[in-house]
Amino acid sequence: QVQLVESGGDLVQPGGSLRLSCVVSGFTLDTYTIGWFRQAPGKEREGVSCISGNDGSTYYEGSVKGRFTISRDNAKKTVYLQMNNLQPEDTGVYYCVADPSLSVEPMCIIAYSDYSGQGTQVTVSS
Repeated sequence: QVQLVESGGDLVQPGGSLRLSCVVSGFTLDTYTIGWFRQAPGKEREGVSCISGNDGSTYYEGSVKGRFTISRDNAKKTVYLQMNNLQPEDTGVYYCVADPSLSVEPMCIIAYSDYSGQGTQVTVSS
Protein backbone atom coordinates (compact mmCIF):
# COMPACT_ATOMS: atom_id res chain seq x y z
CA GLN A 1 0.00 0.00 0.00
CA VAL A 2 1.53 3.28 -1.12
CA GLN A 3 1.54 6.04 1.49
CA LEU A 4 3.08 9.50 1.50
CA VAL A 5 3.17 11.60 4.66
CA GLU A 6 4.24 15.24 4.48
CA SER A 7 5.50 17.49 7.24
CA GLY A 8 7.26 20.80 7.66
CA GLY A 9 4.66 23.31 6.57
CA ASP A 10 4.44 26.49 8.64
CA LEU A 11 3.83 30.22 8.68
CA VAL A 12 6.95 32.09 7.58
CA GLN A 13 7.79 35.69 6.72
CA PRO A 14 8.75 36.71 3.18
CA GLY A 15 12.39 35.91 2.54
CA GLY A 16 12.32 33.03 5.00
CA SER A 17 13.03 29.33 4.49
CA LEU A 18 11.29 26.04 5.12
CA ARG A 19 12.13 22.41 4.48
CA LEU A 20 9.30 20.05 3.68
CA SER A 21 9.71 16.32 4.23
CA CYS A 22 7.80 13.39 2.79
CA VAL A 23 8.18 9.91 4.20
CA VAL A 24 7.03 7.20 1.80
CA SER A 25 6.05 3.59 2.28
CA GLY A 26 4.86 0.80 0.04
CA PHE A 27 7.52 1.36 -2.62
CA THR A 28 11.18 2.29 -3.00
CA LEU A 29 12.27 5.74 -4.11
CA ASP A 30 14.36 4.42 -6.98
CA THR A 31 11.31 2.99 -8.72
CA TYR A 32 8.96 5.99 -8.74
CA THR A 33 9.07 9.58 -9.86
CA ILE A 34 8.45 11.74 -6.80
CA GLY A 35 7.37 15.33 -6.69
CA TRP A 36 5.81 18.24 -4.89
CA PHE A 37 2.64 19.88 -6.13
CA ARG A 38 0.98 22.89 -4.53
CA GLN A 39 -2.46 24.39 -4.56
CA ALA A 40 -3.04 28.03 -3.71
CA PRO A 41 -6.46 29.29 -2.62
CA GLY A 42 -8.75 29.58 -5.63
CA LYS A 43 -6.19 28.09 -8.01
CA GLU A 44 -5.59 24.72 -9.58
CA ARG A 45 -2.95 22.35 -8.33
CA GLU A 46 0.43 22.91 -10.01
CA GLY A 47 3.67 20.99 -10.19
CA VAL A 48 6.47 22.64 -8.22
CA SER A 49 9.34 20.17 -8.51
CA CYS A 50 9.84 16.52 -9.43
CA ILE A 51 12.73 14.08 -9.20
CA SER A 52 13.31 10.88 -11.12
CA GLY A 53 13.64 7.62 -9.25
CA ASN A 54 16.20 6.03 -11.53
CA ASP A 55 18.61 8.80 -12.56
CA GLY A 56 17.88 11.63 -10.13
CA SER A 57 17.03 14.13 -12.86
CA THR A 58 14.93 17.04 -11.66
CA TYR A 59 12.37 19.53 -12.87
CA TYR A 60 11.46 22.90 -11.34
CA GLU A 61 8.57 25.16 -12.14
CA GLY A 62 9.86 28.49 -13.43
CA SER A 63 9.01 30.68 -10.46
CA VAL A 64 10.85 28.44 -7.98
CA LYS A 65 14.05 27.84 -9.95
CA GLY A 66 17.05 28.94 -7.93
CA ARG A 67 15.03 29.10 -4.71
CA PHE A 68 13.75 25.54 -4.18
CA THR A 69 15.74 22.29 -4.14
CA ILE A 70 14.29 18.80 -4.25
CA SER A 71 16.29 15.88 -2.91
CA ARG A 72 15.80 12.36 -1.67
CA ASP A 73 17.33 9.98 0.85
CA ASN A 74 16.67 6.47 -0.37
CA ALA A 75 17.78 4.86 2.88
CA LYS A 76 15.38 7.00 4.91
CA LYS A 77 12.66 6.71 2.26
CA THR A 78 12.27 10.46 2.49
CA VAL A 79 11.98 13.22 -0.08
CA TYR A 80 12.72 16.83 0.81
CA LEU A 81 11.86 20.22 -0.62
CA GLN A 82 14.16 22.97 0.61
CA MET A 83 12.46 26.31 0.01
CA ASN A 84 14.46 29.51 0.33
CA ASN A 85 13.54 33.15 -0.17
CA LEU A 86 9.87 32.33 0.19
CA GLN A 87 7.37 34.81 -1.21
CA PRO A 88 3.65 35.34 -0.57
CA GLU A 89 2.85 33.72 -3.92
CA ASP A 90 4.38 30.49 -2.61
CA THR A 91 1.50 30.19 -0.14
CA GLY A 92 -0.57 27.05 -0.55
CA VAL A 93 -1.02 23.45 0.42
CA TYR A 94 1.97 21.40 -0.66
CA TYR A 95 1.40 17.78 -1.62
CA CYS A 96 3.96 15.03 -1.90
CA VAL A 97 3.15 12.94 -4.97
CA ALA A 98 4.44 9.78 -6.62
CA ASP A 99 3.96 7.94 -9.86
CA PRO A 100 5.47 4.68 -11.14
CA SER A 101 5.26 5.51 -14.83
CA LEU A 102 5.55 9.23 -15.56
CA SER A 103 8.90 10.95 -15.97
CA VAL A 104 9.68 14.23 -14.24
CA GLU A 105 8.57 16.72 -16.87
CA PRO A 106 5.20 15.22 -17.79
CA MET A 107 4.37 14.61 -14.17
CA CYS A 108 5.21 18.12 -13.04
CA ILE A 109 3.95 20.01 -16.08
CA ILE A 110 0.52 18.36 -16.13
CA ALA A 111 0.47 18.01 -12.33
CA TYR A 112 -0.76 14.43 -12.39
CA SER A 113 0.26 11.51 -10.21
CA ASP A 114 -1.20 8.19 -9.18
CA TYR A 115 -0.52 8.83 -5.51
CA SER A 116 -0.63 11.88 -3.25
CA GLY A 117 -0.27 12.68 0.41
CA GLN A 118 -2.72 14.73 2.45
CA GLY A 119 -0.75 17.95 2.13
CA THR A 120 0.99 20.40 4.43
CA GLN A 121 0.13 24.11 4.64
CA VAL A 122 2.76 26.71 3.78
CA THR A 123 1.83 30.32 4.48
CA VAL A 124 4.16 33.17 3.59
CA SER A 125 3.03 36.40 5.16
CA SER A 126 4.36 39.31 7.18
